[in-house]
Amino acid sequence: MKALVAVKRVVDPYVKIHLKPDGSAVDLNSLKMVMNPFDEIALEEALRLREQGKIQEVIAVSLGSVASQETLRHALALGADSAILIQTDAWLYPLITAKLLAALAGQLSPQLIMLGKQAIDSDNNQVGQMLAGLLNWPQGTFVSRVTMEADRLVVKREIDTGLETLSLQLPAVLTSDLRLNTPRYATLPNIVKAKQKPLSVMTPEQLQVVMEAPHYEVIKVEMPRARKSGVKLNSVAELIEKLKTEAKVL
Repeated sequence: MKALVAVKRVVDPYVKIHLKPDGSAVDLNSLKMVMNPFDEIALEEALRLREQGKIQEVIAVSLGSVASQETLRHALALGADSAILIQTDAWLYPLITAKLLAALAGQLSPQLIMLGKQAIDSDNNQVGQMLAGLLNWPQGTFVSRVTMEADRLVVKREIDTGLETLSLQLPAVLTSDLRLNTPRYATLPNIVKAKQKPLSVMTPEQLQVVMEAPHYEVIKVEMPRARKSGVKLNSVAELIEKLKTEAKVL
């Protein structure tokens, strides 16, 4: 059984970002890039399923420029068996990402595709659902627990009213939530071994996917407004008075 795990290269969430002078996008020059944290959780779960003997092979895939090979090497250092880069400099909006992954799945025939519920740069939360729709596979989104039983998956997912348990027939698509697991660290010996693991490069043309332009465009990107500093009050009466006079909500 084979698992395909999609991993995305994103800006390190702990660094301070700046916008380009024209406000068109985030200026990525000199910024530290890492694997999308939700994708790292998905990869960790696939590795645990392999260690349990439920699956035999874990393949990491990333989409983007040649720089994404760094993210794939990290996935190999964490334990993935092999990696594939779908190399393109085009803007990878959710639908075209899903189409590329679906085309790759058609060639590799995995029984399980895993990815993070969203990428922390765009926060679209769309690729997993679109991918399942294109493949016509069952899907489990926001997954916080996974159990594999023969040719089925039993997953728990977080919803507004609590937890929902689903039974999915394989092949299936899963998107990981934050509480699914805690990813491991890459050890130095595994980082060295990762350099010898296979990393292949493909193009959208090889997958016979037409890189269509999106039906929307980003007009402007703005930084969030700075929050005003808080004020410490001495009594409930003072709070009520400020709500009346300043906030005017009472």
